Amino acid sequence: MNIDEIFKYSIVASHLCNESKNPNCVESFPKVDIRNRPNIASLYLSFDFFWKYCPLSIVSIDISNNYIKGTFPIDVLHCTQIQGLDLSMNEFSGEIPIQSFSPLKNLTFLNLSYNCFSESEELSDSEFFKRFTPSSFIDSGAVFDHKKFTLKVVILLVSFPILVILMVIFLGWVCFQRPDFLPRKFQRSGKFTPAMLKGATCGFSSENLVGKSDFFHIYKGVLRDGTKVKIEMYWDTLSRESYNKFVEECKVLCELDHKNLVRVLGWCKCRKFRAIITEWREEENVEMWLLGSAPTWKHRLRVLIGVVECMCYLQDEWPEVDYELNTNSVLLSNNMEPLISRFKVGDQEDNNAKISEIGVFMLEIILSKRVQEEFDEGESGFINYMRTLHSEDLLQMIDERMEVTETTNYHVEKVISLGLLCIDQSSSEKPSLGVIFSTIATAYKASIILPFAKHRMLHGDRSK
Repeated sequence: MNIDEIFKYSIVASHLCNESKNPNCVESFPKVDIRNRPNIASLYLSFDFFWKYCPLSIVSIDISNNYIKGTFPIDVLHCTQIQGLDLSMNEFSGEIPIQSFSPLKNLTFLNLSYNCFSESEELSDSEFFKRFTPSSFIDSGAVFDHKKFTLKVVILLVSFPILVILMVIFLGWVCFQRPDFLPRKFQRSGKFTPAMLKGATCGFSSENLVGKSDFFHIYKGVLRDGTKVKIEMYWDTLSRESYNKFVEECKVLCELDHKNLVRVLGWCKCRKFRAIITEWREEENVEMWLLGSAPTWKHRLRVLIGVVECMCYLQDEWPEVDYELNTNSVLLSNNMEPLISRFKVGDQEDNNAKISEIGVFMLEIILSKRVQEEFDEGESGFINYMRTLHSEDLLQMIDERMEVTETTNYHVEKVISLGLLCIDQSSSEKPSLGVIFSTIATAYKASIILPFAKHRMLHGDRSK
């Protein structure tokens, strides 16, 4: 060794001598005992030159119970004369350097317990390590533990079927109670579960209750994908036959697809209630629109066109679907599109009844009279009253807020006459939806063209 190494060696040996607490220890000492001294143990393990030239008088090294991390401290094996080595209660990891133990001929005590060494079959087969009892390797990680392995196998064999059963139960619950957690392609279109509705309404909270009676509740909700919905819940008990009919009707309603129809998303049936789920609409209905915003003649015609277009769609594509047509049940979207919001399947009225309904709707759009407000007998009272009036009386009943001009007066009278013809119960032949649509469309086109033509007459045609 050079001078520096001898100096360092002397310093370290002197400190270890003091740590041994041996009053006779001057130049040599029999033990390196730094158990339960983590800071000192880590410090002295870092002096690899000391372990390489360690005193021949050292016969025992105890670095236990320090929770030192790292690989096996192979430098301590340079002390080939040692008789005891205790590295237990640490966090040494990796492989044990089995071949490096062969020079330790005097080693009779070894304790590598409670570490994190890698399992090694070579350790079990080594003749050198066979001289030590299993207590030297308790929870060392290096020796294959048959008891622990058996316990792990038993735990695995017991827990795996339980885990599978729990997974099946969970998946079954998801499929039958919350299918909205599944990917969209695995969801059953149109069918909602009570758990889904409960989740959408925050447990049917009072904050989401927007309407109620003795027989039904109406909730506002948000589905898991963010869709806002209206949930109409009916508290009645249906027979199996009636339930099947209800489901078939809902399936038909879910197929409806038109810009002037409120979309039906699905249905729900359980022992306590049945429900129909539609898209949520916060818009006002036509009745509120007429009373509040004083719409122009052109805007009223646009609403009529949308309603008649939807009626034609239902008549041609879904003749089995019935619907309610009045200013209270027809909503208005943000872009002024009318939306028929109440319909059902079966028990459909005949075509004449529907023509009468659109006639009443047209007259309510134009006149200042309201069926709900002024006639106790409702629609029939309104129709009887209209039949007693002359054309001059009708013209005086036109909603003044429309500001009918001479250019639009002809078409207003035309639409009024069409409405009266629709509600005329004495007539055997009523106008078809095609004729109604053509008349209204012509009036709407005139309401756009005539103001534009008048504007050109006043300001001249600048394109010439």
